[in-house]
Amino acid sequence: MCNPKSTRERRPIALFPLGKIFATPGALGALDRYAINAMDLIKRHQSGDWGNVPPGDAEENLRSVENGWRILSSYTISDDQNLWIITEADRSVTTLLLPEEY
Repeated sequence: MCNPKSTRERRPIALFPLGKIFATPGALGALDRYAINAMDLIKRHQSGDWGNVPPGDAEENLRSVENGWRILSSYTISDDQNLWIITEADRSVTTLLLPEEY
């Protein structure tokens, strides 16, 4: 028998709404090339795992969650490629993109 409480405890907590989710052609190509599930990264972003942002940016993201500002996560997807996820301040849009597409 499944224990519903233990199932809930394993799910990441959503800290903010994502709005509509978009991905640039470069991000889609990189995700496909490296066989990465975009939803795994999106869930990390939404639950406060900002990836490899500097500590100051991670602190700014926490303030952004509280104050309704833009949130940026960065994830290493290969030895020489990062993927960014940005949720806009009004929480209407979340975009997956490569840094060079910004």
